[in-house]
Amino acid sequence: MLSAAHSLSLTAIAMAYGLAALWVFARLSDQKRIEIAKRKVRANLYAFRLFVDEPALIFRAQKQLLIWNGRYLALVLVPAIIIGIPTFALLMQLDAVYGRRALAAGESAIVTARFDTAADLRQISPMLEGRGVEVETLPVRIASEHQVSWRVRAASGASGSLLLHVPKTSASKTIQVGPGLRYLSIRRVASVVDWLRYPAESRLPAGDVQWIEVSYPDAKIYIFGFGMYWLLWFSIVCLIAMLVFRRRFGVT
Repeated sequence: MLSAAHSLSLTAIAMAYGLAALWVFARLSDQKRIEIAKRKVRANLYAFRLFVDEPALIFRAQKQLLIWNGRYLALVLVPAIIIGIPTFALLMQLDAVYGRRALAAGESAIVTARFDTAADLRQISPMLEGRGVEVETLPVRIASEHQVSWRVRAASGASGSLLLHVPKTSASKTIQVGPGLRYLSIRRVASVVDWLRYPAESRLPAGDVQWIEVSYPDAKIYIFGFGMYWLLWFSIVCLIAMLVFRRRFGVT
């Protein structure tokens, strides 16, 4: 269960994002042409009811409806793409705060390390050392996935770390424990591309380890006593903010 601070902060971010999206859409779109396209779409829809006994007119209305729908989509496509790119990046980062929660004292989780495909897990004997965290199991190898997993447990209410020992190199990974707003480092990676998705920790040193991941528990945002996935609440707040303020930004 996430705290009230999570719910309040997510609500504020969602409102701010909704207003920012309205501002960008208003600046990058031709609202007059969009309004004309919408009116044409509505007019051709009404034609279906007015000329129900006139097949030729119905066919013409269908043709015009497709044409104006296409024009409407073309008008909103560019601003939608421009807004969508930063939105995707924002949602990935918000998931690290609101999609999972840190471990509680005494709670267990699965830690998984993925190795390079060239590494032979039958010849490698990886060892996991806990610092403020207890390693509860021996390594479990999944050769087909080039992965090795352990179960670990938070020894106290304080965050700790893990140190993975493999031939020629070692790699560490933080374990976050305790309540409060946290940007969870779910995965520490070696690849530059993957690091753009998981930037909370520095990249792993060069070697056989591609990434180390902690299976933090899923979390829910509680709104008026009801639990829901954070993205649902984010979407609801964004939509309400955009509907309420759209005319102030000149968005039809």
